[in-house]
Amino acid sequence: MGSKLSVDKSVQVVIVGGGFAGIAAAYKLKSNGIPFILVDIKDSFHHNVAALRASVESGFAGKTFISYKDSYQDSFIQGRVKGINLQKQTVVLEHSEEIHFSHLIIATGSDGPFPGKYNQAATRDTAIQIYEDLVKEVQKAKHVVVVGGGSAGVEMAAEVKTEYPEKEVTLIHSKVPLADVELQPCVRRTIKEILLKKGVKLVLGQRVSNLNEMTLNVVKENMELHLDKDPEVITADLILCCTGIKINSSCYIEAFGK
Repeated sequence: MGSKLSVDKSVQVVIVGGGFAGIAAAYKLKSNGIPFILVDIKDSFHHNVAALRASVESGFAGKTFISYKDSYQDSFIQGRVKGINLQKQTVVLEHSEEIHFSHLIIATGSDGPFPGKYNQAATRDTAIQIYEDLVKEVQKAKHVVVVGGGSAGVEMAAEVKTEYPEKEVTLIHSKVPLADVELQPCVRRTIKEILLKKGVKLVLGQRVSNLNEMTLNVVKENMELHLDKDPEVITADLILCCTGIKINSSCYIEAFGK
């Protein structure tokens, strides 16, 4: 007797999304010998927890992308899922290719701004190069502004200031407390103290009113950020956006409704 399960030949599990949840499901299915297809827009798993370090340290991005093909061979298909047909039990890809499923796992997770998230159709080499290009922009910049003071924004500001202590770094956050609300107040206060000790300038309780007009992730001299509650204008030459994440529901919202 082996450890693999006996399953009907009609079983075909499709996993949409290859993030942490998707690869956990793929690992369990593979371990038990259950047929599956993993579908993701990228050709590699992205360990996005380390993405912010990859934004400031050259050579680090290669450690954050792991090829799906190496792990799952023919059980992986790269493609953008544009819809799910529940009646036909198919996942519909961008070029109208359909993948039949007997069971469906939706693990599309969340989406958010680069560099904290990278949810684009790309090869591993292309994605790594995009992070390497950002490292060069950070190196060129004199004044870096991070917009958003949740966990990603706090880490982004700290990564830049730690790697390049000579640079001016400003963090703008719409709330006064930093980081996530789930953290204890003493932890959030400590985070603030650490950033201030590193020399990060904090602008709290303010929103950037013209963020959609700004060029992000590329050095551009004298970009002016306007605050919604203060006439002060903050001038930067590199803006990194860490304004939070949202549910990535685009592929299934039509099938399941709002």
